[in-house]
Order: sequence, then C-alpha cells, then structure tokens
Amino acid sequence: MNEALLRSLTPNVLGILVRRGADFAAAEDAVQDALIEAIRVWPADPPRDAKGWLVTVAWRKFLDATRADTARRRREDLVDEEPAPGPAPAADDTLQLYFLCAHPSLTPSSAVALTLRAVGGLTTRQIAQAYLVPEATMAQRISRAKRTVSDVRFDQPGDVATVLRVLYLVFNEGYSGDVDLAAEAIRLTRQLAAVIDHPEVAGLLALMLLHHARRAARTAPDGSIVPLADQDRGRWDTTSIAEGVEILQAALARDRLGEFQAQAAIAALHADAPAAEETDWVQIVEWYDELARLTDNPVVRLNRAVAVGEADGPRAGLAALAALDDSLPRHTAVAAYLHERDGDLTTAARLYAEAAQKAPNLAERNHLTRQAARLNTRRPR
Repeated sequence: MNEALLRSLTPNVLGILVRRGADFAAAEDAVQDALIEAIRVWPADPPRDAKGWLVTVAWRKFLDATRADTARRRREDLVDEEPAPGPAPAADDTLQLYFLCAHPSLTPSSAVALTLRAVGGLTTRQIAQAYLVPEATMAQRISRAKRTVSDVRFDQPGDVATVLRVLYLVFNEGYSGDVDLAAEAIRLTRQLAAVIDHPEVAGLLALMLLHHARRAARTAPDGSIVPLADQDRGRWDTTSIAEGVEILQAALARDRLGEFQAQAAIAALHADAPAAEETDWVQIVEWYDELARLTDNPVVRLNRAVAVGEADGPRAGLAALAALDDSLPRHTAVAAYLHERDGDLTTAARLYAEAAQKAPNLAERNHLTRQAARLNTRRPR
C-alpha cells in the first residue's frame, strides 16, 4: 500500500467533491472513508486510475451519508452527478483548499488544525502533540472548524497569513515528524509565491529551502539525530542554499521585515558557515532579537539563549535561559547543553536524562539519552 500516493491524492479528491456540491465536513468524512476502503482493497486489487477510483468511492460514500441525513430528499438529485469511471480531472486543488481552511470565520489555531487534518494528512494525535493539548480536545476543535466552514463557498478566499502559518507547520511536521510532507509544503509555497507578491511569502519559501538543504545530513544511517554542529556540510544541498539565499536577499531588500524573513536570515547564516566554529553567532543573536520583537514568542527566546551561549559564552546563555519559563518544550535540553559547555558535566548529564523523558519523539529521546550516557562515562568517579 502506497500511503504517500494516498496522501498526495487526498486534497484533489476533496476538492472535486466540494466543487460537486458536497459541504466541506461531509466531503472530508467521505474522503476519509474512501481512504480506509483503499487500504482494505488495493493490496489485492490495485486500480488502474487511483485518483478516479478514490473520487468514485468517496462520492458514493458521500451520497450514502447524505441519504441517511434529514436533507436526503433535497439532495437526491446529486445521484445523477456521480462521476463516470475513467480518468479524473487533473486540476490541483490543494492550495485552494488551504485557503478554504484558512477562512476568516475560523480562529487561526482552528484553521491550522483543520488544514493539517483535512489537507495535510496528519492524524488528530499528531496535531494534538504539536499543540501540546489532549487528543480529545483537538478532535473537538477540528470538528467545530469543519462545521464552521461547511457552508462556505469553495471560491471564498481565506487569510494569507494563516495559510503561511499552516504551510510552515506542515513543513515542520514533514521535516521532523512521522509524515514526510516537507517537499509538498515547498511545492505549495512555490505556487503561492507565484501568485502573491509578498516578502513574507518569499521569506517562508527561502526558510524552507534553507532548512531542507540540510536534510540529508540531519540523521545518521541508523536514523539517529546528528546535531547541526556535527553535520557533514558536504552533504548539504548547495543549489537549494543558493536559491534560498537569493530569494531571501530579494525579500529583505523590500524593507518589510517579517518573522519568516528573520528566521530565513538565521538559517542563511548557518548555511553560510564553512564549519560550525565559523558560524557568525553575533549576527544570529541580532536576528533573534529582531524575531523576538516581531513575535514575542518564548520558543524564539529559548533559541536565542542558545545563540547567546555561543556568542558570549555559556554563562551568558544560562543567564538568558533563567529568564524563561522552565516548562517550555526543550528548555531542559538547552539547559543541559549550556551546562555542558560551562564544564558542569554532572548537572548536564542529569538534565540530559530529564530532557529525554520529555522528548516529543523517539529519535530525540534516544539522542538525549546518548548525550547523558556520554557525559556519565566522562565524569570522574
């Protein structure tokens, strides 16, 4: 079963159903039912036209649900519109669906959650983990969002800023999570940049390209995490780096700084360093100051503490860290790193072990556990 194929077809199938008259919530449910049916049937009987098969089955699922609804008689004429067997339309509705999910009638957090679920292909559990809320809470939020947009016309535009936020989160999930969506997020951001001339759209595209350029070096052959300082920079994609830097420079020249441009500038400084020890940490701290001013985000300030520790020494980094809430994700891991840099191996080992218990995924947990073990073997007995 090709799960990547199913995931890539989902937005287009959903868009076809919405255009044919299905409300969004019912269409999304029908597509999910069709995907389940595909997982059951395809291994033994794969279709010649996967997209056409999904459209046909999803439409029938929608009609079945509609007939059972109180509006059955009003919707009965939709039976005549069932798509005939054969190739489905080639239009790509994914970006349009992003805008539908980012409709102004939704709060930004609900819009992001709905898009990640309906279009991005993430599970409710994955989205809940990203938002640090219980799965049941996220399921209710998504259900409310689906009901809200059910009566919205397919051609009503959503909010560009929310679409950018969704694309950014989808990229991050694809970059570091269980579902590989990074390339799809880049593709859609390129589409958006082609139709919207805005420096923040360009900034997001540059940021994605610069991060994606380092992807091959981020993990070892056994799947373990390779920290940025230890990565083989010869494995970085220099073509993507050059493209990202060029896009970023053009965006910054317009003097309309936004958070994605600032993040891209930090990524560009990392990419520009021939070796880790040649990284311009002073400039990186300055860009983090700009980013903190733009966002007032505590995670930005957490990352800034690391940069301060590199630019001005670990004790300066620890002082910056002390001003932050220690319940922040990865706060303990940052504290462990800075204590190690300061030579306090006992405290660092303890904190690495604590951070491993709080890690959001297995790869990070294993990495932090190895860091603790490494320091424990170095400590004097």
